[in-house]
Amino acid sequence: MAEKVRASHLLIKHQGSRRPASWKDPDGRRIKSTTKEQAIAQLKTMREEILSGRAQFEDLASRYSDCSSAKRGGDLGSFGRGQMQKPFEEATFALNVGEISDIVDTDSGVHIILRTS
Repeated sequence: MAEKVRASHLLIKHQGSRRPASWKDPDGRRIKSTTKEQAIAQLKTMREEILSGRAQFEDLASRYSDCSSAKRGGDLGSFGRGQMQKPFEEATFALNVGEISDIVDTDSGVHIILRTS
């Protein structure tokens, strides 16, 4: 079993996110008006665009992710167990390299994750 993984992600925050603000939305106006269902729908659309080849993960993460990792195309670098929220960690370690997760729900918001190594 891998001790460390490397992954990129695309985070969409919503009304229920533990910190309803981001680099893109410092006052949280958009985030506070986004329901969890809307955030999931946005991510599902983006995931389909990536899987169909109409969009690149890095491009969508750079434009739409509420995480500051957007500046790096969503790249979080390498991490081991116990460094991320449990649902995020479990989803990432379960992926094969190059595989994209389904929607992952954490206290931060909803994510799609691309395991890169």
